[in-house]
Amino acid sequence: MIDGVADGAHSPSPERLPDADAFDAYSRTVSGVAERLTPSVAHLAVSRRTRRGRAEGAGSGVAISSDGYMLTSAHVVAGGNRVTASFSDGRELQAEVIGADPLSDLAVVRADARDLKPGELGDADELRVGQLVVAIGSPMGLAGTVTAGVVSALGRSLPTRAGSAGRLVENVIQTDAALNPGNSGGALADGLSRVVGVNTAVAGIGLGLAVPINDATRRIISALMKEGRVRRAYIGIVGGSRPLPPRIASRLGREKGIEVVEVVSGSPAERAGLRPEDLIVDVDGERMADVGDLQRLMVAERIGQDVEVNVFRDGEFLKIDLTPRELET
Repeated sequence: MIDGVADGAHSPSPERLPDADAFDAYSRTVSGVAERLTPSVAHLAVSRRTRRGRAEGAGSGVAISSDGYMLTSAHVVAGGNRVTASFSDGRELQAEVIGADPLSDLAVVRADARDLKPGELGDADELRVGQLVVAIGSPMGLAGTVTAGVVSALGRSLPTRAGSAGRLVENVIQTDAALNPGNSGGALADGLSRVVGVNTAVAGIGLGLAVPINDATRRIISALMKEGRVRRAYIGIVGGSRPLPPRIASRLGREKGIEVVEVVSGSPAERAGLRPEDLIVDVDGERMADVGDLQRLMVAERIGQDVEVNVFRDGEFLKIDLTPRELET
């Protein structure tokens, strides 16, 4: 007997919590994402000229190519004429704004480098509510700030504006991963370290939003890299989703259309004869259930090309031809 313990007896091993393995897996995933993606994320210091002199702003950006191209939020670089990108390895690189699109809140800047470690772009359309996501940014120059959470909701819309033009950014990702001041423009990544979103706003306590990386935003990013801007077609209506009359819904096999609330003076819609209270059911054969359906159709290729709008008005269907023009912002 030694100190009350029988000879040859072993002290019991600490009892392991039943969910410890799950917590360990969670920690390994988050730390793995941080390790792989932090070198791709930079702090962006943005200098702007104002009437009172220079003003300084800041945000984050994520490298998407080894030769200097970086993705960030349009509002981070808005009005900026000088950008400095600071990376976790201590490098400070001068960068220029290649293009910005306020209507998607995305921008591309290019740092003076040929050896950046790019993040891999993923597909936000594959995300599911409850899925683990990791937000990596560089707020206030603090390299590689990492927070983790889950996808709280999908399919949110974020209103944006550029001059007189307004738009809804669709399928915005809502997450409870904490977003600190300066996180805008940073990466939202999935468990495989793929960038699935660009953090764009703090909507409230414990609530963050990110512009998704998907086919639509990839086209925007490509246009910004190649042309420095995004061209969109425009017809000139303000509208919203509205239930179809039961008889029409049964006939068409769907429930909603786009109600025209306002027709912009001098717009293609006004010249073609669209009126408030018209109910748009399809455009060039594409079903229209909400404004997002119309926005997706108004791509650069539609500028100057005739489109056929099928409208329900005063109990009758009308076909109206109109020609979209380029949206000016």
